[in-house]
Amino acid sequence: MPKAPLLLIPGLLCSPRLFARQLAGLAERADIVVPDWRKAPLSVWDTWDSAARWVLAQMPAERFSLAGLSLGGMLAVEIMQIAADRVDRLALLDTGMRSQNETERAIRRARIRLANEGHFELVLGLQMSRFIPAYRLPDKALVGEVMTMCGEIGVEIYKRQEELAAIRADRRPDLPKIVCPTIVVCGRDDAATPLFLSEEMAAAIKGSELIVVEQCGHLVTMEKPEETNAILREWLS
Repeated sequence: MPKAPLLLIPGLLCSPRLFARQLAGLAERADIVVPDWRKAPLSVWDTWDSAARWVLAQMPAERFSLAGLSLGGMLAVEIMQIAADRVDRLALLDTGMRSQNETERAIRRARIRLANEGHFELVLGLQMSRFIPAYRLPDKALVGEVMTMCGEIGVEIYKRQEELAAIRADRRPDLPKIVCPTIVVCGRDDAATPLFLSEEMAAAIKGSELIVVEQCGHLVTMEKPEETNAILREWLS
């Protein structure tokens, strides 16, 4: 059986390490491309369109399966605006399609200020409370892997990602235009993009399937890698 070309888009503060277990566990089923934010010029974060087009340019195959987590899911839907004809199937993991209200933008800008003032480690600590449920924080291996991943991205890329996230458009009106087979996956205890955001996406995309991963937070690919791989194998088939 030929392998399916698969584009996996990482989220904010996420290096390809986010999908390490998928790269290993799905290698027999898919030819996987994971964009590395460290290889992109900072200017790609000027607009959502420029970021989406840079990601799309990483994918050599004309047609492919597309999955993204968090900010990566938002970029996946941006790709659907410009190249839906190239996408065979779509997976939206722990993400949301709403724009930011003024309170949410203020919180993002406060984190950017902290980073600018040399407190990036504090910013990472704040992000851990959004990325990982409190009951998983004693898992030193998981926390260490996530912290390493975030550190790989670094402060400059992080600030540009936050700035872009603060001005994102509300893509909910565009969701009914998606016609390819789609799954929406969310950890039950996701604090960064809560489950109701996935529920509304699944309701808006005709024929999509909502999959809730129990005892899991925002980083489903790292927290529940085997379960995630099983979900993606079924989706690819």
